[in-house]
Amino acid sequence: MKRGLFITLEGPDGAGSSTQTDLLSRWLEKRGQKVFVTKEPTNSMVGGIIRVILKKEWEVDPVTFALLFAADRAHHVNKEIKPLLEKGVHIISDRYILSTLAFESDSVDIEWLKLINKRFPRPDLTFILNVPGKICAERIAKSRFGFEFFETPEKLEAVRENYLKLKNHFPNTYVIKGYERDKQEIHEEIVKIVENFCKENKIQI
Repeated sequence: MKRGLFITLEGPDGAGSSTQTDLLSRWLEKRGQKVFVTKEPTNSMVGGIIRVILKKEWEVDPVTFALLFAADRAHHVNKEIKPLLEKGVHIISDRYILSTLAFESDSVDIEWLKLINKRFPRPDLTFILNVPGKICAERIAKSRFGFEFFETPEKLEAVRENYLKLKNHFPNTYVIKGYERDKQEIHEEIVKIVENFCKENKIQI
């Protein structure tokens, strides 16, 4: 049985990663592929603690926060990602390691962050949705009430800049313009890259 593809979508909050994750999974399913859509933080107990912190309902220091993300990711990898990939299921994750590096490296040493995430599997393909912080904040304000910890325009712009610095952290990482374009146009660009990757690596989808 062939191993499944591991694809991650990244970007600041409001960049559209959830939308593009959904569109990509539907495209693969229409082609008869087995797909599992997931996200980080997960719905595990540790993921729940992380969301409480993001909502500013509990305060922890940056190192503790980074370790919570690593613990959530370890559980995610061992319980879902690795077993399903080995069964030939394609995994699409809305956020993964680059999120930790982009969101937390302004308060924690990035080399340490890389070290505690070093043993986790690399994605086959990574898409960074490049959207300015101001536009992300406007989208968030329209879509829901209240902002989370990282969701001021200034913080979102800093996260965006960090993502762009990380574009070479993993092989096969693509920066996709995620604004002033229709979501379908963005999706089609992502699909074309996935198709070319599979063709080059002789993967049938």
